[in-house]
Amino acid sequence: MADKPTPMMQQYLALKEEAGEALLFYRMGDFFELFFDDAKRAAQVLDIALTTRGEHGGAPVPMCGVPVHSAEGYLARLIKGGCRVAIAEQTETPDEAKERTKREGKPVSKALVSRDIVRFVTAGTLTEEALLEPRRANLLVAVAPVRDGVGIAACDISTGRLELEECGPERLDAALARLGASEVVGPDDWEDAPFDTISRPRHDFRSEDGEARLKALHGLATLEGLGDFSRPMLAAAAGLIAYLDHAGRGKLPFLLPPVARGSGAHLAMDAATRSSLEILAAQNGGREGSLIACIDRCATGAGARQLAEDLSAPLADLAAIEMRLASVQHFHEDPLLRADLRAVLRQAPDIGRALGRLVAGRGSPRDLGQIRYGLSEARRVRDMLSASTDLPPLLVRTIDALGGHAALVDHLARALVPSPPTERSQGGFIASGYDHALDALRETSGNARKAIAALEAKYREETATPSLKIKHNKVLGYFIEVPAKHGDKLMAQDSGFTHRQTMAGAVRFNSVGLHEEASRIAEAGAHALAAEESHFEELVGEVTAAREGIAATAAALARIDVSAALAERAVEGDWARPAILHEPCLEVTGGRHPVVEQALAKTGERFVANDCSLGSDDRLWLIGGPNMGGKSTFLRQNALIMLLAQAGSFVPATAARIGLADRLFSRVGASDNLARGRSTFMVEMVETAAILSQATDRSFVILDEVGRGTSTYDGMALAWAVVEAVHEQLKCRCLFATHYHELSRLADTCDALSLHHVRAREWKGDLVLLHELAKGAADRSYGLSVAKLAGVPPPVIKRAKAVLDKLEKGRAETGGLAAGLGDLPLFAVTAQAEEEQCDALREALDALDVDSLSPREALDELYRLKAEAAKSRS
Repeated sequence: MADKPTPMMQQYLALKEEAGEALLFYRMGDFFELFFDDAKRAAQVLDIALTTRGEHGGAPVPMCGVPVHSAEGYLARLIKGGCRVAIAEQTETPDEAKERTKREGKPVSKALVSRDIVRFVTAGTLTEEALLEPRRANLLVAVAPVRDGVGIAACDISTGRLELEECGPERLDAALARLGASEVVGPDDWEDAPFDTISRPRHDFRSEDGEARLKALHGLATLEGLGDFSRPMLAAAAGLIAYLDHAGRGKLPFLLPPVARGSGAHLAMDAATRSSLEILAAQNGGREGSLIACIDRCATGAGARQLAEDLSAPLADLAAIEMRLASVQHFHEDPLLRADLRAVLRQAPDIGRALGRLVAGRGSPRDLGQIRYGLSEARRVRDMLSASTDLPPLLVRTIDALGGHAALVDHLARALVPSPPTERSQGGFIASGYDHALDALRETSGNARKAIAALEAKYREETATPSLKIKHNKVLGYFIEVPAKHGDKLMAQDSGFTHRQTMAGAVRFNSVGLHEEASRIAEAGAHALAAEESHFEELVGEVTAAREGIAATAAALARIDVSAALAERAVEGDWARPAILHEPCLEVTGGRHPVVEQALAKTGERFVANDCSLGSDDRLWLIGGPNMGGKSTFLRQNALIMLLAQAGSFVPATAARIGLADRLFSRVGASDNLARGRSTFMVEMVETAAILSQATDRSFVILDEVGRGTSTYDGMALAWAVVEAVHEQLKCRCLFATHYHELSRLADTCDALSLHHVRAREWKGDLVLLHELAKGAADRSYGLSVAKLAGVPPPVIKRAKAVLDKLEKGRAETGGLAAGLGDLPLFAVTAQAEEEQCDALREALDALDVDSLSPREALDELYRLKAEAAKSRS
């Protein structure tokens, strides 16, 4: 029979069952310990020693641990490693455990400190400063399918922002790609749940519960004043709040009133487009080399997070875009105001996240100090903007959100020391003069220490022992210590000293006088700490009561920071303010790719700017030219220019007129997706299919080398059909880069298609890439020249040239791959003809009275229909 687990192990196993898949941090004194499989996994992720402790079931118990005082650093590494952690804290002291055990009639020697899980630490529920990236939002998202829609609730609990939206199932992946959530939760019975979704009980996602929880959270009788929230939105909100309730063990974090996000308010982009354009992350997953790394000049972490949100969800409303652009222009035209403002913002703390920690019950005196200083700096920003003339509407609106905190700032200034500590357990954060009773306790404690110093001098004189010292440690408290050779003198019965401990070279004593002074110090210190704790709770309560106003101030500072930072970037890069129009156009003069231009500048090279002009009569450009000539860069730079403009930024160009787009699609470059069983060509086709099925006449599409991943005939046929479909069906603005020269024949039949190429020249046998765009079709692809530049051995180049000469001779004799395609009807005409043929067969079938036909007649009819079908195909 297996040995019965010890009481401690029984307690651990019960808590572990409650923790589920999360790693259990089991508090034992000054350490969080992990056991069994949790210990093995944590030791591997943290690269710490794995040991054992006792036995369970006849086998040693694996164990590892981390110090409590440095647990945040280890938690950060575990979260990044994909782990979730349950924190099991001691809920009573050892003395309280002994008292409880005694009341229960059990032996005090077997007293076990009670423990309970106080919090689940997950990627989406972090608030600690050490666990969060200052310049990146940390979103938790809940998704809930309801009938034909999917509700999405997204919140950043470090700042309290909560947004609700609804989309169709086919657009969920794009919405999640835009949000870039750290954690996604959904109902456990959802078969089509997104990858890596954390399953939660279906009953957590009831829309009526979501509505009730939101009303209760914000003290409202109805949500109508906040916005129009659909049932899927409320269902997602219910799941989100239930998960936060679970993670916080009944204590909810800071949540602002929800904001409803409209489906058409933003420029839509799918995950492939975001990856292709490298908006928030480069292809390697890092920030370096991305669009945001190139343009981020924000002075604050909150501003950088707001900029990332703007780039992830550019606007589709002209008036809102113009408001942002006007704000940027104001700072662009006033460099002195911009410089002064940015200097103030650099000193401003992140009051949004400080507020989140305080409301969640994880705050510190330092967070209160940050609120005080941040609100004070907000008032300075307000004064600076108020003194400026002709403020645009967006900045006028922010001024209103920057004030109204004078009384709170004054209270915090009087209550707190200039630099409050991060820990409140030792006190020392309440300013002198704020609480006279606290000052008296501190004075008593201070005087007692002086009295101990005087007592030490008195004992030295009375005992004639100059080496006598009064010391203190956590175990013994205050004690008298003398060298061992003087110990006998104090051991005498009439000495007034009581022996406490004999050491190797010293002896320790106590005395009535020392005990009295020590008691005075301990009592005064305990009362002082209790008083400071009471003041802390009072100040936190005052900040919490003003949380919505403080959050609005934090948001206003972030918006101002973004405007000033974009103006700084525009001046730095000589960017222009775009003209935003409703008509479908894209007219860019001297456009540049911001990331590539910045990279070239570091090496001293100059970026070659190019123009682009798309309109109703010339909306599809077919671009040819050699590899490395700049086709992909040209495509991407125009997509980024449109994205930046609709995000409310100046653009890297001499001038730009941009018609609002509803959706932006980019299929540039491709790689395989082995995890989903997709080859490079399959990925290319999936992305192309998404464009053809979702783009509208108001969209902007860039396509590069469609069809290159398969055989020449298949690839060119697909590219030909895609160009026709874009021209005839989508009728959107499109840049289409290709190596298939044969596609140039489409210019004869597609009225809104024009031919362009990136220029290149051969000089003394070497290829010179000019990176300039010119009108007309490319004369050839220069593939062998590019291969030579890449270092392909000369014998291979020579052999390839021989093969090419043979192929080109055959093409000249036969008319080439596209022979006969010039007479091929256009896509729309072909599709219509096929539909008509199909309809004729349907009509013939509908006319048949099957029940009246004999077997012979039925067979004759079948042969006739088959012949009719064969005739229509010929």
